[in-house]
Amino acid sequence: MSDNETRRSRIQEAWTAAWDRGEVDAFDGLLADSYQRINGTGSTQGRAEFKASITATRSAFPDLLTVVDEVVVEGDRAAIRWHSTGSHEHSFLGVPATKREVAVSGATFARFEDDRIVEEHVTWDPRALLTALGIIAVGQDR
Repeated sequence: MSDNETRRSRIQEAWTAAWDRGEVDAFDGLLADSYQRINGTGSTQGRAEFKASITATRSAFPDLLTVVDEVVVEGDRAAIRWHSTGSHEHSFLGVPATKREVAVSGATFARFEDDRIVEEHVTWDPRALLTALGIIAVGQDR
């Protein structure tokens, strides 16, 4: 198996374990100790914070299903296109449960050093989540 295929497989396995089954420690073999996750606003999370955010998300959306639509690996870079669905059954970021179904999608761009991901940039539209939860109306400006 080529390095690219190995990396693609490791990403897929860790994402499925963590996001779909809540086995966040699956990321320990993939993410470096120095891992940084940077979102669209520029805020960052280390590995422990990222794992805690997955646990909190799964707590609020216990039926969360995240599908990795595509993983493209080229050398030390990976692009992951994904989408998630779930039911808002418990409080999330201070928003009481709405019982609504939500669907969001995004892309994550990763950089490897040796066999571990050291950095990811994630992009997705949080307004899609807020709209699905009924927090903002469709077509409403900020």
